[in-house]
Formats: sequence, structure tokens, C-alpha cells
Amino acid sequence: MTSSIGINIDETSFSVKGVDTSKIPEPIINQQFKDYMAEEGIEFSSDPIDRLVRSHGHTCDELFLLRQGDVGKRLPDVVVFPLKHDDVVKIVSSATKNNVCLIPIGGGTSVTWALICPENEKRCVVMVDMTQMNRILWVDEQNLLACVEAGIVGQDLERDLENLGLCTGHEPDSMEFSSLGGWVATRASGMKKNIYGNIEDLVVHTSMVTPKGVLEKKCLAPRVSAGPDLHEFILGSEGTLGIISEVTMRIRPLPKCKKYGSIIFPDFEHGVDCLREIARKRCAPASIRLMDNPQFRFGQALKPETESLFSSFIDGLKKFYVTLVKGYDPTNMCVATLLFEGDAEVVEQQEKAVYQIAAQFSGMPAGEDNGQRGYMLTFVIAYLRDVGFDYEVVSESFETSAPWDRIKDLCRNVKERVAHECNNQGVKYPVLSTCRVTQTYDSGACVYFYLAFKYRGLPDPLASYMAVEEAARDEILSCGGSISHHHGIGKLRKHFVPRSVTEAGIGAIKSVKDYLDPDNIFGSGNLV
Repeated sequence: MTSSIGINIDETSFSVKGVDTSKIPEPIINQQFKDYMAEEGIEFSSDPIDRLVRSHGHTCDELFLLRQGDVGKRLPDVVVFPLKHDDVVKIVSSATKNNVCLIPIGGGTSVTWALICPENEKRCVVMVDMTQMNRILWVDEQNLLACVEAGIVGQDLERDLENLGLCTGHEPDSMEFSSLGGWVATRASGMKKNIYGNIEDLVVHTSMVTPKGVLEKKCLAPRVSAGPDLHEFILGSEGTLGIISEVTMRIRPLPKCKKYGSIIFPDFEHGVDCLREIARKRCAPASIRLMDNPQFRFGQALKPETESLFSSFIDGLKKFYVTLVKGYDPTNMCVATLLFEGDAEVVEQQEKAVYQIAAQFSGMPAGEDNGQRGYMLTFVIAYLRDVGFDYEVVSESFETSAPWDRIKDLCRNVKERVAHECNNQGVKYPVLSTCRVTQTYDSGACVYFYLAFKYRGLPDPLASYMAVEEAARDEILSCGGSISHHHGIGKLRKHFVPRSVTEAGIGAIKSVKDYLDPDNIFGSGNLV
């Protein structure tokens, strides 16, 4: 870690030991709304800690400030806990009647400032905590559908379905904490989307409670030609139009066979070309993800006293053969991790096709164990940022999607732009800038970037970090990448929206908002 980003275990950062509740501003209470909640038996709280816990998401800057004891200037005033769809209807109806601002929250894993209360909001702000709406309401095994309350957390949903021999297959990196409603609200994507699809492919029916009433279709048909799809108003709405209360999803029997794999390539370019060909031949496994060389090697820095991802790959393939006989340079080589799911025969056919294509691009099979380690590394990375805070390191991940013919240039240019901006900001230690190609499509792929640097010596570490991320996002758009593949916009990226959507498109979004929520009851300020 010292050579990667300059970590010294003797150089640690300050963090508060506990929350000073005296710094939490007094709540603005709408008494009529509060009385109605009590009358209807809907649980609510204005406890300072309840409000603070639900006042933020998981961006680098939000957590950095909390560690320093900065609770923010504007917190929610009340937290309500609906138990069922009818409770949500009552909450929205009362908020509309009494001019209360509502912000829905599920798992709280937003990385777009979506949960931050607008500082200029003078009304009572109520966070609608959906976590108590966490039941599977019904399962239809004949039509392979399940109706689920929107507050359920991903891992709980999969566990409950697994008990019935079923699954959704939707597995985002955040599935330990993120909720079904949050997936729909942000147009989420999972690591196994190649088989199971993105969230928009899984949703058959959904109910969103708005100030104008419940927005939903009136049938469960698999496809309907009846004008614009109402689901497209709901998917990606990020809490600006209403509260998603229930979702009917496609489900599948649990796969009979699950098998990991991995492929090592001489460099990132060969790996990208291979993934492109696999996508073109439509034989992609449930998950295929290509890590660049810095991310590949970062595995050895995670646990230097134990077998690391990098050393495992090298040792398993016999280093002398890989580097001397095949001529792979350890400072350039990269790896793709694979997860095959389905019937045994299908998995066998996919394996054969994928490894045959890989061989055309100088790819070598690197073993099932390495594939599983690489797959699990995704979940581990999510925790590393919080550890890094203790050692004066700020870090974050951000994602995009781009056409295949721009992937290589985009990855190179963004990493160069990050290095240039870090230098401009006066970063004095090595910068970790790495990427991986994840979800693949016929016409392009999702790319995840990871950024980390030690901020010792910087006068304003957070401002420096934000400048670097801003530069990276600017470069992504300049290189033809999207504003986001699955994290969404929130308030963090909304100033980039005019570069992604025409004025007419922004006007259409605002028009829907004006009709469904003319008084801006859902006043989070996200999107536009």
C-alpha cells in the first residue's frame, strides 16, 4: 500500500468519536402532518440521531464530513416509517395537503447526493424510510412473477426467494444494503445482467404514489402497446415524482449450475477486444468483468502477508511460463473474471465458446478459484474506502457506459486526466487510478473507475478530491461516455445533464414533474 498510494500506518486522520447532537439543528415541525401520522398510527420520529442517519448517502464527501463531526446545514425534520402501501398513500396525501416536503429513502446507499436536503428548503422535510416495507407479498410460480414491497434489501430478497428455489438474479455491488425501490428509482444494474437483465428488464409492474394519485398500469401482461410506457416515468425518477411502494418482478428458478472462471491477457487492449467479440457472438456468461493492470496488481496490496489475488494468478500459472514463454509483462497483463450460471449443459457450452474466443486474443484460462476471488473483490472494494479514511486517503468509484470503439481511449484519457488534475491540486503521493469493464452490450459496455490518493499536505482535501472527480466526469463526457450507467444523477451530476439531454428532453421531464407534483412535494432537487 505504501508504493501504491503512500499509506503509512503511523500517519492517521482525525475522526470524531461520537455525534455531538447539540450541532444538529432543531427540526421544523408541521403540526398538522404530525398529528395526522399519530392519528393513523404511522410511526414517526424527530430524534436527532434518526434524522442524522437518514440525512446522507455514501459519497466520499458526505462520509468525510461526518467523520469530522460536520452534520450538515439542513437535516430532515421528521422520519416516518410506513408499513404498507396504504400508509404511503396517507403520507403523500397529508404532505400534499399540508405542504410538507418528502424525500424517500431505502438502503441509503446513494452516491449522488440524492438524499441531501436542499439547504434553502423552508418547509418541514420528512424522510420516508421504506425499510419496514420489506415483504414478498406473493409469488406466482406459473408465470414466474413476484410482487415485493419496495423497501426490501437486495440480499434479503434473494435469500427469501432462494428458500422457494427461486431468484431474481439482480446482484448489484451494493446488494447487502440497497433496496428494491432504490434500484427502480435509479435504473440500477446488477453484476449478472447478461442473463437476468437490468432492473428495467425485470420490472413487470410497479406502483408509485404521487401527489396526483397512484401511477401504475392496470395489467400484468409481459408487454403492452398502449402509448409511452408509464414505467419509463418511474424508472430513474430518483424520488422526484413520488414514492415507489410495490414492484412486481420477473423471477427464475435457481440455476442448477454455477461456475467461476478467469482469463489472463497480455494487456488491457487484448482484454477489451475479447469482451467485444464475446458480446458480438452473444455467448457472454452471467458476469464477465475485465480488470486493468493496476486493479489486478492492487490485490497484492490488500493483504500483503497472505496469498493475494495477483500472486495467486501468477503462482497458479507458473510465473516463468507466463512471463518468459508467453512473454506477458506483469506490469501490463490484466484479468477477466467470469461467472457462468444455468443448466450444466448451457454452462459447458458457454465455457467452451468463451475460452475459444479468449484464445484468439492471447487469453489464457487462469482458474476457477481466481475467478471467484476476483468476483468477491468487487464487494471488498466497497469497504476499502472507509478504511482508507483512517490513513488520510480519499477514494471513490464512479461509472459510465460507452460504445465499444471508444472504450480504450476513454479509459486511457480519463486516467491521464485524473493524474493531471491530481498534479494541479498538489497531491504529493502516488495516485491510484484504475478501471474495469463490467456489464457488456452489443454496442458497448459499462466502465467502472476507481480513484484514491493520500491527501496529507493539502489545505482542503475535500475540495481537491471534488475537483479531480469533476475533471474525470468532464473527460468521460468529452470522450463519448454517458453521465451514468446505473448510479443515477442526484444533485451531484445534475449540472452535467444539459450535456447529456437536449433542451426539449429536459423540458419534457420538467413537464411530467409539473403535472404529477405541481407543488414540489417531492423536493429533493434531484435530476433537473
